[in-house]
Amino acid sequence: MQERLQKILSARGVCSRRKAEEYIERGLVRVNGKAAILGQKADPAVDTIEVDGAIVQERKEMLYYVMHKPVGVETTNVEGDRPPFAVAATGGRGNQGDQRNQRTDLKRGLSVRDLLPKELRGKVFPIGRLDKDSEGLLLFTNDGVLAYRLTHPKFDHEKEYMVIVDEPVTDGQLRKLREGVMLFGEKTKPAKVTRMGNKQFLLALTQGKNRQIRRMCQKVGVEVLRLERVRIMTLKDERLKEGQIRTLRPEEVAELLKSVGV
Repeated sequence: MQERLQKILSARGVCSRRKAEEYIERGLVRVNGKAAILGQKADPAVDTIEVDGAIVQERKEMLYYVMHKPVGVETTNVEGDRPPFAVAATGGRGNQGDQRNQRTDLKRGLSVRDLLPKELRGKVFPIGRLDKDSEGLLLFTNDGVLAYRLTHPKFDHEKEYMVIVDEPVTDGQLRKLREGVMLFGEKTKPAKVTRMGNKQFLLALTQGKNRQIRRMCQKVGVEVLRLERVRIMTLKDERLKEGQIRTLRPEEVAELLKSVGV
C-alpha cells in the first residue's frame, strides 16, 4: 500500500515527519534510485527507499538501557561503533572481524561492551561518551533517532554532572563556569551550576567537547577529583550501582523521547 514518504520514515523509526520533509528537500531521500520530492508516495513492500544512502528497513524493536559506567572503563563499543543514523537505517548490524576486535579490546582495556549481557552485544550502542576517568549514567539503545537528537550539537540537550574538586571552590570560580570559559579557541556555552559543598557542585551542560568539564575546571584553577554524570535530560537513577545496567521503564522512555522532541 502506498503512503507518503514522511509517514513511512516516521513509522519505521528513521525520523519525525517534519525531519523527513527536511531530508526530502535536501535530496537525501531516494525511491528506487531517484531523488524523492515532497508529497511523493511509495510502497515499502515494493519500492526501495533510501535515506542518505542507507536502505530503510522494517522498524525493529526499540531497546533502551541505562548503565552506571564505572571509572576505568572505556566507553568505546569496539565491536560495533557505527554512526547513529546508520544504526537506525540499517538495523544496527555489527562490524565484521570479531577476533580482531577482541584483540583491540584487550589492548584498550575493559570497555562498556564487556559489561553488557552477551545477548545485548551488537544490538545496542552507547549514546555519547564518558571518558575513562569518569563515571555515571550511559544510555544504550538501537534507536538512531534518539541517538541523533542526544548527540548532535545543534539540539543543545542537557546532561548534568556531579563534580568534586581538589580544593574549596569560590563563588567567583563557579560564576566563571556558569558564564563560560575559553576552550578550543571559543567560549563554552552558559552552564547551570549549583553548589553542593565546599568542593562539590552540580554542573549541567548542553555541550560535550572532549574532557570539557575537566578543562573548564582547570581554567578556573581547580582540578577534578571525581566526575559523575547524574542526569541525561529527564533520565536519572541514583540507585543504579557501578557496573549495573537496567532496561528503561516505558514512562522513562516516553519522557526521554518527549524531552528531545521525538
